[in-house]
Amino acid sequence: MTLARAHALLVAVLALGAAVPTSAYLKFGYAIGTRSLVLKWPDNAPVTYLVGSRGTATVTAAEFREAIARAFATWEAVPTAGIRFASGGVTDRNLADNDGVTQLAFTSRPELDRTLGATSYTIDVASGTLLEADVFFNAAFPWSVAPNGQAGRFDLESIATHEIGHLVGLGHSALGETEQVGSGRRVLSAGAVMFPIAFAAGNVDGRRLLPDDVAGISDIYPDAGFRQATGSISGRVTKGGLGVYGAHVVAMHLRTGALVGGFTLDDAGGFVLAGIEPGPVVLRVEPLDDADVTSFIDGPRVDVNFRVAFSDRAIFVPKGGNVPSVTIEVVGK
Repeated sequence: MTLARAHALLVAVLALGAAVPTSAYLKFGYAIGTRSLVLKWPDNAPVTYLVGSRGTATVTAAEFREAIARAFATWEAVPTAGIRFASGGVTDRNLADNDGVTQLAFTSRPELDRTLGATSYTIDVASGTLLEADVFFNAAFPWSVAPNGQAGRFDLESIATHEIGHLVGLGHSALGETEQVGSGRRVLSAGAVMFPIAFAAGNVDGRRLLPDDVAGISDIYPDAGFRQATGSISGRVTKGGLGVYGAHVVAMHLRTGALVGGFTLDDAGGFVLAGIEPGPVVLRVEPLDDADVTSFIDGPRVDVNFRVAFSDRAIFVPKGGNVPSVTIEVVGK
């Protein structure tokens, strides 16, 4: 049985997909009985994709193909991940779910005035295997492929890099800071390409993967040595002794400053942060109150009524091992 699912990329991006509880960063997935399935491509072949033949008023078709190829190459270059991609060439066909073709193309949708693009999937629901994915970029927006960006135009390579993160099965990271601007939010900083709110037009910072992105793709598609070279932390976030659902938990490495984040996604407040560089880290727990909660987790259960808290000590993450049973108690605002 196959199922089509959609993931919208907005100027503030929204995620439509269940989260898998045992993840640092969000991995798309769902539960069947007692099994948690992670959406991923098969391990035995590269992901083959086609690129649409049309450009826009500000980006030629050739520039579009080149930007998409660079974005795929950015993810493929992660040394601890085993996923590979292959270009299948150019196509004039329209995007269509459940047609067996993975395609990225421009489509003009001026009525979607906050939507930069969207990714949709067709999956085998019995196994979680991704069968195809389509990404549309909204041609109604002004786009740029300039090496250093262009004022007033969104950087195509940055948005493509974010969307390809979704294409491989990653959800959103909450590593970022925003401020309210009118009815929306402006990004002040982001600790991951997979942060759900896009940088302002003209910014090209989203072309470079950060530690949380690297940990995410490496966790889904690990190379032979990834799990032996990194460590993990597992534990709970509680308030009044009860589990907190939807808390954002961040490990900050005290030597490198690298950040890897995750979420508590069960009623016990449980979390697992994986793919952490060995060494000392401090944990920070914070509410998801810096963006639309549904950008990260579906449902009304998310608790944002608590104050930021930290682990009471530095935690040494072992190489190839796990630090278990870490509990951080938070208090209401």
